[in-house]
Amino acid sequence: MTSLSSLSSRDPGPGHRPGAAHCAELGRALRHFSARTDLLHSWGTTLAERLTAGGRLLVAGNGGSAAQAQHLTAELVGRYRDDRPAYSALALHADTSSTTAIANDYGVQAVFARQVRAHGRPGDVLMLLSTSGASANLVSAAEEARALDLPVWSLTGPAPNPLASASDEALCVETPVSATVQELHLVAVHLLCESFDTAVAAHRPAVAAELTETTGEPA
Repeated sequence: MTSLSSLSSRDPGPGHRPGAAHCAELGRALRHFSARTDLLHSWGTTLAERLTAGGRLLVAGNGGSAAQAQHLTAELVGRYRDDRPAYSALALHADTSSTTAIANDYGVQAVFARQVRAHGRPGDVLMLLSTSGASANLVSAAEEARALDLPVWSLTGPAPNPLASASDEALCVETPVSATVQELHLVAVHLLCESFDTAVAAHRPAVAAELTETTGEPA
């Protein structure tokens, strides 16, 4: 009989070690993803302009993507790295009473669209996360936001997909592995926050100077 200790001592080789295939796919997808990071910089800069002017970020996702979306709102309402003012970011899926009531009365497809209709204001941005890019409730939210003239950004899995098509801009992770898509969505969240913080830091001295010029007192 083969003992567990003897099995664990065998080296299966680099191509068969646990997690090797996962890491290899992550590396391949990351190389493709790296070529799109300019889009995240653009989003971070635009988001800084809108949120410092009083706008809000509305975000939504399902399952693991909901967790990634809340990770983003936590970084904006709290902080990413350095201390800075709090900015408004709302995770629509986190309001369980609203989502369950809407799902019960109007159907699951309406859970985010109806909240976008309720909360969306000029100056806001809607950001949607989906590993498949095929979630009907997110596509409906994107369509509702565009009807309100809110910019819609999405993080999805491979293109083409319905959510990317319904969005103004989309960053699509080119891998069939859902876990890898989610891992790179977290990278995207952090890069977006980094660009956001950089733009906010550059913007704040200009705002302070403008207030001083207007009021005659230091901001």
